[in-house]
This record gives sequence, structure tokens and C-alpha cells, in this order.
Amino acid sequence: MTSRPVRIGNCSGFYGDRVAAAREMVEGGPIDVLTGDYLAELTMLILWKAKQKDPGAGYAKTILTQMEQVLGTCLDRGIRVVTNAGGLNPAGLAERLTELAERLGLSPRIAHIEGDDLTNTIDDLIAAGHPLAHMDTGRPLADAGVKPVTANVYLGGWGITEALTAGADIIVCPRVTDASLVTGPAVWWHGWARTDYDALAGAVAAGHIIECGPRQPAATTPGRTR
Repeated sequence: MTSRPVRIGNCSGFYGDRVAAAREMVEGGPIDVLTGDYLAELTMLILWKAKQKDPGAGYAKTILTQMEQVLGTCLDRGIRVVTNAGGLNPAGLAERLTELAERLGLSPRIAHIEGDDLTNTIDDLIAAGHPLAHMDTGRPLADAGVKPVTANVYLGGWGITEALTAGADIIVCPRVTDASLVTGPAVWWHGWARTDYDALAGAVAAGHIIECGPRQPAATTPGRTR
């Protein structure tokens, strides 16, 4: 547990945000954690299309360029990296980052998180009595006459916390809530419990501001959680 605020700098608000932002965050001032959000509903479709062409794809490729620019500095300074750039293939991105690190002569500890993908369980969920109804129309998915190409739940930040506690330098996430990229590191940094509701609520608010409040070009504004 650390008493001072954790310093978190975000380098991406969406897939296609400024590539230089990661380097600017790392070189622009002292930070403890570098985060990056790359996912939106449309992005999931883009990544799915990429995966149809190449089963090894399905992640936000721009993070590889960003990490090539800053990985060495992050390891030297003890800056942890937390990102949802894993998209539909977090394990694949973790492998690509491992290859990148080896090429650079670096040895970061890389973790990836899974458990969000429900695509192959939709029929089972419907059969079990879950209508998966449209939030606006109330129409059950079974009556919609469509087959979803992706189905993902929003994971929270606890897996990120566990990975950081285990010593990971880079955590590759799939579909997680935007604020999880901040709440996970904040819990790890401060040692909060699951019942520290006020502190967690503050981290959620900070997470939303850090990730998607400023947008570009100020989407790289650093933030802190107490």
C-alpha cells in the first residue's frame, strides 16, 4: 500500500488515436502506470473483420508501434502498462509483445486477461432462459433474425489488480470497462479491499475522466487517484 496518489497517464481514447501519445506520456513527466483504451462497439466489428482474414489478428495493432517507442523506458522507470488493446485476441497480442520485447533485447513480464467472450455460449444462454433482449425495444435476440459476430461482457478491474500484484509489467486486456484500466491499478497501488466503496467510486470517476474525458488532442492528460 502506498500513501501518495498513483500517477496514471492515458495514451489512447480509441483505436486510431495519436500514436505519439504513448511516448509523450512517458517522456512528459513522472507516471506510474501507462494506460490505453482502444475499444468501442464499432472497433469490435473492425477487429472481427480483421480476424476473419487472419485468425492471429483481432487486436489493436497500433499499440505495437507505441510499445516499440516506450517499452525500454517503461521498464527502466518501473512504469506498468495496462491496455484493452487485446480486443478479440488478447493472447495473440501478448505473443506479439513478447516477440517485440525479444527483438529489443528486453524481458518484460506480460500477462493477458480472458473471460469476456460469450460468442459461443449465446445459444446456451437463450436456452437457459436469458432472452438477451434489446435494451431499447425489448425484443429478444432469438426474434431478431440475426446472428451476432461478437458477444462480449465488460470485465471489471480485479483481474488487472491480480496481474499487477503478481508482478506483471504489461497487462493485455480484452473487453473491460473503460474505468477498469484505472481502477485495477488504483486498487493494486493503494491496497483497497472490495468493500472500500468510496475509494472505488472515486477511482471509477477518475478512470472515466482520464480515459475519455479530454479526448484528442488532450486525451493524454495524466491523472491521479488518491
